[in-house]
Amino acid sequence: MTGQQINNPLHGKTLEQIVNSLVDYYGWSELGNKINIRCFNSDPSVKSSLKFLRKTPWARTEVEELFISIQDNIDKKASPPVNHPIYGKRKY
Repeated sequence: MTGQQINNPLHGKTLEQIVNSLVDYYGWSELGNKINIRCFNSDPSVKSSLKFLRKTPWARTEVEELFISIQDNIDKKASPPVNHPIYGKRKY
């Protein structure tokens, strides 16, 4: 079973984490432009988005695919650069 999850980029990510990451990366307005669903465009909130996405498989699939497409950018943004003046050199 664990062998099946090795290449799954969503493994260990909750839908809430995915939505929050997309909102942090794009903001509600741009996210609503990328995926045109009412819960992103009209009075958006994480709670209403989760409720809708859990009931609507096609919308959840679009959100997950968008998250996968930007995951490398999110990971790069989260980790400090190799020669950062505050963090210093990374040890490998």
